[in-house]
Amino acid sequence: MSAPNGRSTQAAPVDVDPMDVDVDEALALANDNRPSGNRPRDARPGGNRPGDDRPSGDRADTAAGGRHPDPATPNASEAPTSSGASTPPPRPEPRHAATSWPAARRTAARAERGPRGATGVPLDQALGLVLAAPLTALTDLPSFDTSAMDGWVVAGPGPWAVAGEGLLAGHEAPAPLADGEAAAIATGARVPPDATAVIRSEHGHIDAGGQLHPLRAVAHGQDIRPRGQECRSGDLLLPAGALVTPAVLGLAAAAGYDTLTVVPRPKVEVLILGDELLTAGLPREGLIRDALGPMLPHWLRALGVEVTAVRRLGDDAKALLKAVREASADLVVTTGGTASGPVDHVHATLRALDAELLVDGVAVRPGHPMLLARLKEGQHLVGLPGNPLAAVSGLLTLAEPLLRVLSGRAQDQTHTSAQRQVHDGRRQLDEGPNADAYTAPLHAPAPGHPHDTRLIPIVLRQDDGSGHEWAVPLHYNGPAMLRGIAAADGLAVIPPGGAKQGQEVEILDLPWSWNPGLPGLNPAGNEGCFT
Repeated sequence: MSAPNGRSTQAAPVDVDPMDVDVDEALALANDNRPSGNRPRDARPGGNRPGDDRPSGDRADTAAGGRHPDPATPNASEAPTSSGASTPPPRPEPRHAATSWPAARRTAARAERGPRGATGVPLDQALGLVLAAPLTALTDLPSFDTSAMDGWVVAGPGPWAVAGEGLLAGHEAPAPLADGEAAAIATGARVPPDATAVIRSEHGHIDAGGQLHPLRAVAHGQDIRPRGQECRSGDLLLPAGALVTPAVLGLAAAAGYDTLTVVPRPKVEVLILGDELLTAGLPREGLIRDALGPMLPHWLRALGVEVTAVRRLGDDAKALLKAVREASADLVVTTGGTASGPVDHVHATLRALDAELLVDGVAVRPGHPMLLARLKEGQHLVGLPGNPLAAVSGLLTLAEPLLRVLSGRAQDQTHTSAQRQVHDGRRQLDEGPNADAYTAPLHAPAPGHPHDTRLIPIVLRQDDGSGHEWAVPLHYNGPAMLRGIAAADGLAVIPPGGAKQGQEVEILDLPWSWNPGLPGLNPAGNEGCFT
């Protein structure tokens, strides 16, 4: 049969999946028609430019000649010509221009216009989601006059004759009291109509004749919560876009809600690439443990998404193309394969799917080979580098801003803003996708890349002398290292050229760093630091 590019191909054997034939043809077309502008910036003869912090492939063990070439990407320098001689190697292509780190964040935040749709969920499933509709009171709160204290409810001036068995919470409306009468009452019980006040049990005394005497002055309406004190039916309690916290769930329940209208969680599929990865045991014989498979799904869930699948594909170009093409999630996240090594297939996959590259390389260290592509309307792919800390950099640079928009959190006031208010040493930023970011002064100088932004793990420490909070840079911040980020409160954004001691730098919070209740995750206050 004839291929779309005019070349002749053989018919597929009967036992071959027709889908695999399509994959072969798509990859062949993608590699034959590779435009120079779609290559990552280090995709050129010679590999890395001066100053690169990693090999041309984006995994720690990828180096020139260290991996088997992709059968679907023939080496042009070895392809025979019609005369039998080898074709000359291609001329060097123009250097690919990486996107600046701030511009990449803005692009990711603008890739989607906003959250898609709304759904109703039971209260016990709404925690961490964002309201898609305003929360208005369905009833007065409280919905009847109630006692704020245990004691006696009285009518008119005292002393009062105490009668009856007393009033308890959860009972029907009591009969009115006549002037000079009192009844024992429990907190939360309904107050009789036209009652004067509630006297706390410690503020009254009953004499031998059964008369109640106040031990201090009684004010009209004291310790009575009147109907509608907190809100009236129809009052706006929270606007659309508010984050559903445990307190919001309590308020919604009190206001009469059984379900909440929320923005559904974005769905994410994670594709783990790399033949060199082990899922158990010690590294051995050139193989390394996969750190991203255990880390990324939970990191993404901490960003408020639903991870629908985690698939390990190795370095199989056909499997990658098929997985991306069949993905139904809002976002596909790949690990590795984004540079120009012999088994880096992400760019070829995107070309085969006619995807739109929005970001192709970012001027940031670690993580510069990261990318963002629009697969189709409403579906994107974020390609993360394979080195662990580089992947974290890509996650916070490209995936997090996009997911904030999809989950409806682009404008919410999250935990970080509440955390910042108690630290005089932090200054909030107010621009674009970094509106939730803040700054802190560096406790020590941080070397920078000559041209690119650097992201380095830091911990926040308060200086008892000045009262300011400092960002303390951590060691072990190389692209393949997780020791620093595992102990970190956040990442400091170091501008090109580096930052001096005391210089204010932007801080990116980690999803869990705000919560001191998570054992072992917040090292603040520790006497020692392991990094």
